[in-house]
Amino acid sequence: MAYYQRKQDVNEIAAGNGHGSFPLLGEKQGCTNGCCAGISYYSRTEYTPPAVHEDQEGFMVLSGQGWAKIGEEEFFVEQGTAFIAPEGMPHQMKSADSGEPLTLFWFHAQP
Repeated sequence: MAYYQRKQDVNEIAAGNGHGSFPLLGEKQGCTNGCCAGISYYSRTEYTPPAVHEDQEGFMVLSGQGWAKIGEEEFFVEQGTAFIAPEGMPHQMKSADSGEPLTLFWFHAQP
């Protein structure tokens, strides 16, 4: 089992609305209990449809600037910003500039 993954070896999952993901870590790399991680980008300046998960999802902004909305709380994010969406909480992201996507590392973990 390889405990690593390279982004260039992963197929992009295009979610639509200017949002795409590259799942990097999951069961095939040894993650357990629903743990997984990857990279996503948001290229539109309008919010994506809200996502809701049965686990918590953490984020770290790798590049770009934009906005995140967790429940009813909206806040500005930029490189180096980390935040979390608790279990069952709707969350959305958008880029501040359609010419520079908001790119984030994300992970899922049991609450």
